[in-house]
Amino acid sequence: MTTKFRWGILGTGRIARKFAASVATLPDAVLAAVGSRSAASAEAFDREFQIPVHHSSYAGLANDPAVDGIYIATPSPRHAGDMRLCLEAGKPVLCEKPFTVNSREANEIIALARARRVLLMEALWTRFLPAVVRMRELIAAGRIGPPQSLVADIGFPVTDRKGRLLDPAQGGGALLDVGVYPVSLASMLFGPAIAATGYADIGDTGVDEAFAIALRHAGGKLTLAQGSFRCALPLEATVSGPLGYLRIPAPWWKAQTLILAIAGKPEERWDLSYPSFGLQFEAAAFAAHWRAGRTEASEMPLDETLSTLQTLDQLRAQWGLRYPGE
Repeated sequence: MTTKFRWGILGTGRIARKFAASVATLPDAVLAAVGSRSAASAEAFDREFQIPVHHSSYAGLANDPAVDGIYIATPSPRHAGDMRLCLEAGKPVLCEKPFTVNSREANEIIALARARRVLLMEALWTRFLPAVVRMRELIAAGRIGPPQSLVADIGFPVTDRKGRLLDPAQGGGALLDVGVYPVSLASMLFGPAIAATGYADIGDTGVDEAFAIALRHAGGKLTLAQGSFRCALPLEATVSGPLGYLRIPAPWWKAQTLILAIAGKPEERWDLSYPSFGLQFEAAAFAAHWRAGRTEASEMPLDETLSTLQTLDQLRAQWGLRYPGE
């Protein structure tokens, strides 16, 4: 019998609740503790998910000996500091995307984890979903030939002009919040971008509210991606090769269906739905790496997390978009 992985959750916001509900579906995991800067928030989260221990400080959670690893669910400008706190306490960390606000912060945290030999992984949950795993298997099997092109978009209207998604102080903006999905997917398929260009519209909020970008990868592979907090985009992702294409219908970053289209043949379709919110797959992978004594995840390498942020930095530099403290 495998000992259950004991999760600690740092932060009590919306994504923390989704993670807690997702982990509850795993037979070999348990929610052991939660940490918040507010005692009332920690207690409320504790009652909602029946977690045995709550801490009214992040340090208390980081130093809890009854916790095997910590999921960080705070806003992205806090990620670097929160990861440092946990890593210095020797705790393995699964950190919500985007990993950090910029590549400088990411480089420092990755260096710390490697020096301490502590497991660290970005929680970019999409690539762990069954439909994306199947996509990689079909590409590896040569079903569409060598993949050459990716087209993906994420866009929905954001009406709360003062909320997190449009707040520079909370790492808002379409590129950092949702653009990380197609850029990371492109990296998974083609390797890191060797050139990046694009356009963005910076709103009166001070962050990009819409963008369109093009990435070039080794071997002439290309990515086109669009993101918006102003309009409803198709929310699909399509990777193409000389024999055909694989398409994930809307909303592709939640990936529950995969379609294979080959010229002259009937479409093949896989319905790969899942219970809860889908964050259980990244949690299970993280625990498996921890049990195996690994300090990095093959599905989400730290070098890839870093290169994705370098691409985002390059694009923001073109647009003159900086966050407080940069």
